[in-house]
Amino acid sequence: MIALVVLAFIAGFITLVVIDSNQQAASEPPEGVEEFDAGRAGQHTEGTVDYEQDPPVGGEHNPVWQNARFYEEPVRNENAVHTLEHGAVWITYSPDLSQDQKDRLQEIVEGQECLLASPYPGLDSPIVASAWGAQLRVEDADDENLQRFIRSYLRGPQTPEPGAACTGGTSDTVS
Repeated sequence: MIALVVLAFIAGFITLVVIDSNQQAASEPPEGVEEFDAGRAGQHTEGTVDYEQDPPVGGEHNPVWQNARFYEEPVRNENAVHTLEHGAVWITYSPDLSQDQKDRLQEIVEGQECLLASPYPGLDSPIVASAWGAQLRVEDADDENLQRFIRSYLRGPQTPEPGAACTGGTSDTVS
């Protein structure tokens, strides 16, 4: 009887270890993530910033953040970067992305805190996901790597201002 209890305990322990390692692997950043020096947080400017990355992943930004949601028009980089500072993931997509792909991105973004998506003219990939200091390019909205990037970086450890709001800013677009 004691042997069965010990055997059940060992089986349960092994199961927990396997589940934990699977969950940990699912939240690790996917391959292909580029990391950048995003600069110091908290540097505000009213002006236009010439960012090193396109789309940007950090640096000086507008004092007003971009509200997290799905946009059908481009947003100002300087506002979106402020939202990245708050822990957001900004999904930019090529303006000529198919409507079904745009609809899928909207589904991903809706109901998520600190997740925004907007068209971005001149992208070198159909979809680019950005967080403070990190970026991933994908071809398709259903690419599992997009979801892994979101799980890894949305309010992740790279966030300079954890707990800051991703609403209550601006919903203005460039157009």
